Amino acid sequence: MNYGKYKFEQAKREKEAKKKQKTLEVKELRVTPNIEEHDFGFKCKNARKFLIDGNKVKLTVRFRGREVNNSKAGEIVLNKFIENLEDIATVEKAPKLEGRNMFTILSKKADK
Repeated sequence: MNYGKYKFEQAKREKEAKKKQKTLEVKELRVTPNIEEHDFGFKCKNARKFLIDGNKVKLTVRFRGREVNNSKAGEIVLNKFIENLEDIATVEKAPKLEGRNMFTILSKKADK
C-alpha cells in the first residue's frame, strides 16, 4: 500500500471523527445578591436557553463592599435559581463561596 494514500486515509478518518465531536461550553451568568425580580426572570430565561442548547451554566453571585458579610443572601439567590431550573437542570457543583464570589454549576438533565 502506498504510504501517502495511507496517511491521507488516516487524516480523513480523524477529520470525520472530529466532526461528530460535541464541544461543551460553560456559560456564566453574573448576578448580585440583591437582584430584582425582573432581572432574575431574565437571567433565568437565559440560563434555561443555554441549558436547552446543551451548555453548562455557571451562576456567579458577586459581592461588593460589605455585601460579603451577608453571604447568606447570595446563597438564597443561587438556591432560587436552582429551584427555578430544577425541571431541566441538575446541580453539578453546590453553591460555594470563593473570595468575593459565590458560584454553582448546573448541567442539563440526562435524557431517559
